[in-house]
Amino acid sequence: MIIGALKEIFPGEKRAALTPASASRLIKKNATVLIESGLGASIHASDEDYIKIGARIASRQEILSGADMLLRVRKPSKEDIPALKTGCIHISFLDPFNEKELVDALAAHNVAAISLEMIPRTTIAQKMDALSSQANLAGYAAVTLAAERSSKIFPMMMTPSGTIPPAKVFIIGAGVAGLQAIATAKRLGARVEAFDTRPVVKEQVQSLGAKFVEIDLGGESGQTKDGYAKALTPEQLAKQREGMRKVCAASSIVITTAQVFGRKAPVVITRDMVAAMKPGSIIIDMAIESGGNVEGSALNEEVVVNGVRIIGLGNLPSRAAIDASEMLGANFVNFVEHFWNKDTGTFDLKLDDEIIKGCLITHNGKIVNDKIKG
Repeated sequence: MIIGALKEIFPGEKRAALTPASASRLIKKNATVLIESGLGASIHASDEDYIKIGARIASRQEILSGADMLLRVRKPSKEDIPALKTGCIHISFLDPFNEKELVDALAAHNVAAISLEMIPRTTIAQKMDALSSQANLAGYAAVTLAAERSSKIFPMMMTPSGTIPPAKVFIIGAGVAGLQAIATAKRLGARVEAFDTRPVVKEQVQSLGAKFVEIDLGGESGQTKDGYAKALTPEQLAKQREGMRKVCAASSIVITTAQVFGRKAPVVITRDMVAAMKPGSIIIDMAIESGGNVEGSALNEEVVVNGVRIIGLGNLPSRAAIDASEMLGANFVNFVEHFWNKDTGTFDLKLDDEIIKGCLITHNGKIVNDKIKG
């Protein structure tokens, strides 16, 4: 089986779908691995590093037209799709809820498109969960970015000139990214508070040493069977904002991670909440790529409003590209290995498997995922 990996061309993308270590695992299964020249340049892996473990350097066109399976971080361009081998398996982040034309094109070209975002959050699929692996690094990167931009230090310091109090960090959303942000901010010595619409995460927040902010939203809130936060009603969102207002005003740094799977991110911090914060405060909008949690934030920009810096930089995992690529490469290989047929030396696309059912978007010329075609 020929497995190809392309160099990413999306602006600012530094991650690689395969590292030499992850490519080596595929080669040990007798797969032929084709690598586009420069694939690992941004993670300091040379073409020679891939050649040493048995991969072959090939042109982009050769990989697109010849690979039985294509691995990449970002979704394909519309120009790439016609060049793909008919019937090939394409695995990447796809954003299928918001990319109808792209999904239609993949189906029309008879590509078996697998979306990394759609891999079910089950125990057996944990090792393949690229969304979670990358969110972990994003949470870490958000805190280090805030520390870099802030004019205040995180830890308490006792000096001959007096005691410097710790920074107050407020994290909104305690999913994978939020919990990592809590842990990182605590390690840096900050006083951390966190809020989530799912009461079930309170214990996790407290176990990391943070205070859980209690807000009575009224009505039903919580999480889906996959662990994602449920969408709130407008009334609940209003109660949430009111409950967070004082905490935001007292915080040096606010990090928002609130997202609803497959939908636009909710606005949880309004302009008047920003106006109530102290000049010099920092807001990191981690949901900026899905619409943003903060009024006034802008994708890949840093905006200053009344002295408050709102940071909407996208693709935070790419700020730790080496580790992000190692984790992502492992996710890819774990997925491939799970469905690898030792007898034939090929990937078995088991259409009745729950994992495949969850993440396979197109197959045999049709959109086959119930969530997407619905």
